[in-house]
Amino acid sequence: MALSLAISPCPNDTFVFDALVHRRVPGAPPVEVTYADVDVTNTAAERGAFDLVKVSYAALPWLFDDYHLLPCGGALGRGCGPLVLTRGDRADLTGATVAVPGERTTAYLLFRLWSAQRPPARIEVVPFHEIMPGVAAGRYDAGLVIHEARFTYPRHGLTALVDLGEWWEGDTGLPIPLGAILSRKGTVDPAEAAAWIRESVRQAWADPAASREYVLAHAQEMEPDVVDRHIALYVNDFTADLGEAGFAAVEALLGRAADAGLVPQTSSSRATAWTS
Repeated sequence: MALSLAISPCPNDTFVFDALVHRRVPGAPPVEVTYADVDVTNTAAERGAFDLVKVSYAALPWLFDDYHLLPCGGALGRGCGPLVLTRGDRADLTGATVAVPGERTTAYLLFRLWSAQRPPARIEVVPFHEIMPGVAAGRYDAGLVIHEARFTYPRHGLTALVDLGEWWEGDTGLPIPLGAILSRKGTVDPAEAAAWIRESVRQAWADPAASREYVLAHAQEMEPDVVDRHIALYVNDFTADLGEAGFAAVEALLGRAADAGLVPQTSSSRATAWTS
């Protein structure tokens, strides 16, 4: 039977999962893929809609009962955090309306932690591709963006008020946990799934050209150089193995958020239990 997989169409996901999707991973079952923004997959995962699914780390407290966190395949790193963008030289977000890509995204959770003492007046959830044009047109005072927007926001005449990844790393010394890969309990063996994904990652690194057509086909009109920079930033050593630093980052994020009342306390606070 085919496994259902939900990932974003972003270059890092298609690069990582190319070999698995196209049946070049020995022993792996066929995969049926759904491409969706992470805010959509966060919600779908709550319904148990997919066997393997990319979600925001911020959504994990609502998903641990039904899913295993896999130690590979996701997006976590350094220098890759979300940005808060504005027009002009706005110094803070007092009285501002801020567009965000989803209520349970890691970007928004980091934003809430950063802005706790001086929150904006209003938050609007907006499809990711509409955020930068909306800020540029004055529909929103600021926008919270991720991924390739790091490379393209100057084209919209926007300014970065804060790099939330830089803030997080400076405050914790840990990498930024953005997107996680989960396997549904009772349908996918997490050890087998991790082995398939690691082999897919290994093949992607060994022969980047093999995935090129697939990646570009789903890259939403990104220029090839932006695609390359995107992959280089978000596919890194943590993609192959979260390791001690990666799990520590996840635990720190969810622990701080739970202490602030932003997410539920999880039944297992030890990072090592999340892959058991």
